[in-house]
Amino acid sequence: MWPGDVVRVGAVGLRTRPMRAFLSALGIAIGIAAMVAVVGVSSSSRADLDRALAALGTNLLTVSPGSTLTGDKAQLPAESEAMVARIGPVREVSAIGLLADAKIYRTGKVPETETKGIAAYAARTDLRDAIGAELRGGTWLNAATGSFPATVLGSAAADRLGIGHAGPDVRILIGGRWFTVIGILDPAPLAPELDSAALVGWPAARSVLGFDGHPTTIYTRSRDANVEDVRDVLGATANPEAPNEVEVSRPSDALAARKAAGEAFTGLLLGLGAVALLVGGVGVANTMVISVLERRSEIGLRRSLGATRGQIRTQFLAESLLLSALGGVGGAVIGTVVTSIYALYQGWPVVIPAWAVLGGVAATLVIGAAAGLYPAIRASRLSPTEALATT
Repeated sequence: MWPGDVVRVGAVGLRTRPMRAFLSALGIAIGIAAMVAVVGVSSSSRADLDRALAALGTNLLTVSPGSTLTGDKAQLPAESEAMVARIGPVREVSAIGLLADAKIYRTGKVPETETKGIAAYAARTDLRDAIGAELRGGTWLNAATGSFPATVLGSAAADRLGIGHAGPDVRILIGGRWFTVIGILDPAPLAPELDSAALVGWPAARSVLGFDGHPTTIYTRSRDANVEDVRDVLGATANPEAPNEVEVSRPSDALAARKAAGEAFTGLLLGLGAVALLVGGVGVANTMVISVLERRSEIGLRRSLGATRGQIRTQFLAESLLLSALGGVGGAVIGTVVTSIYALYQGWPVVIPAWAVLGGVAATLVIGAAAGLYPAIRASRLSPTEALATT
């Protein structure tokens, strides 16, 4: 038979039993849709992360105090920030200092225990540029406001305090003193500790809140080609007397680790999608076996009219492939639509690898061929007299 004839003959069984064909194809479609959606959502998420890293940069290194030999919390020298700035490839340096005793409250009527997990930090005026943070509203600390009781809230801190905007009429209590909220930050991916922080100027922290001047985190930006070299000397530079009490990290590594964890989770979901696809293949095989049993008279009539065993086998194999192809194409479309809707909702770029779509459709054809092979062989082995005897 010509290929066109094979397709028309194979479609006969699907047209005569449309509901059964639909339900069988649906099993395949669910498996393919799950696999395409998982790969698409994961790829879109990674593309968004790569875009964020490209915008924020991977050359940010942080220095923070570690632990002493006795297990106590170490302390960075007050001059460590200036010493780090003298490293040749370092382009930007900024710092924050934790104000451990400065509790934060929305009003003076809030119970002392309800601090909402917000920490107060002294901050340099160039901090925002160093970490690549953006303002949600208001203004950032400058030479003037950094010397007065003014504060900039992290995104989570503002939400927890119920503050939606910054302005001269918005004030909070920090360490028992009133501070005006002059700005609110957007989430800072490379410095998540600032999301739940209230930042005050370095001079104001010293004069108003009794800050001792010791930084608790130093942020540095280096030339991309020298990041690893700078990383190797940061500890000894920040605290020459006790370099073993300094911790140096690269915030983008944490994002990369999150990406790796996401890829592992994607592998698990792909496994679940493969199981759903296998179940769909079993459904196709079951449908084809039942179809052979129900159409014995049709098989016998075709055999008595001269159809060969190979033609009968080709007919049922083509029917199985068509059924799987319908499910595969339908699943690819559903998975693509789901991925697009979710990615657009999250504000991610829509990325659906072509190999996921084409590979999913190819997998359905392989499953369809495997599922239809036994029923096709069984149908071709029926003799005309045996098949017609069942009518």
